[in-house]
Amino acid sequence: MPRIVRGALLQATWTGDKESMIQKHEQYVHQAKQQGAQFMLFQELFYGPYFCQVQDKKYYSYTEYIPDGPTTKRFQALAKETGMVLVVPMYEEDSQTTGIYYNTAAVIDADGTYLGKYRKTHIPHVEGFWEKFYFRPGNLGYPVFQTAVGKIGVYICYDRHFPEGARALGLNGAEIVLIPSATSRGLSEYLWRVEQVSHSLANGYFIGTINRVGIEKEIGPDDFYGQSYFVDPLGQFVGAVGSPYDEELIIRDLDLDVISKVRQTWQFYRDRRPEMYGDLVKP
Repeated sequence: MPRIVRGALLQATWTGDKESMIQKHEQYVHQAKQQGAQFMLFQELFYGPYFCQVQDKKYYSYTEYIPDGPTTKRFQALAKETGMVLVVPMYEEDSQTTGIYYNTAAVIDADGTYLGKYRKTHIPHVEGFWEKFYFRPGNLGYPVFQTAVGKIGVYICYDRHFPEGARALGLNGAEIVLIPSATSRGLSEYLWRVEQVSHSLANGYFIGTINRVGIEKEIGPDDFYGQSYFVDPLGQFVGAVGSPYDEELIIRDLDLDVISKVRQTWQFYRDRRPEMYGDLVKP
């Protein structure tokens, strides 16, 4: 029997407040379920605006503990209700140290079990992306989670510019890598359809990636360009790429048997020479 799983991505506009943003995503989870989706990814910092356009301490109030905060618990219940795997990116406060915050995604299995989290590793700090003001670099490595639909890894936004973590996820067994983002039009837009496609090709796994859409006028002028998509291990888009302007729920079928077929053709893992790569990890 083919291993076909149906995945969902939601590129969403900001509603103006946290609770209505959470409710919007809950409604879309039910819509995705009605269309047969088995897993779903939300966008980076899904329940808030992309506040990193500015440096303002008031946005620290968006932090929650993971998994002990209310939003994780809420989506655990929804995952159990719908029987869907949910990957939920949030603003995390470290439970051990007050004032230490991370850009994090919680992974929840289809029975509502909290499986773990990934903390964004690479943190930018340039005009419009003042992330070091808000986030400490992640310290949990590159975990891969055995879910009801397969082995899922997470990479977040700016991480996608770094091939090392993408390879680490493949080496750790990922079949699907999910990459939530918040990226505005400009310098990096042309990379959007290049880098993540390249990670799929180089590592032989599926990628599902989201970019939010619209302008969050109370924060800044940045216009987020959407264009969310799934890509297969051959580097081919699975269906159409999402709208560059509009909110959209994207649902696609992924044939996980393609992974072994591609890896048996392109033997990138067999032909690696890790003993030759020592210079790559020198500071």
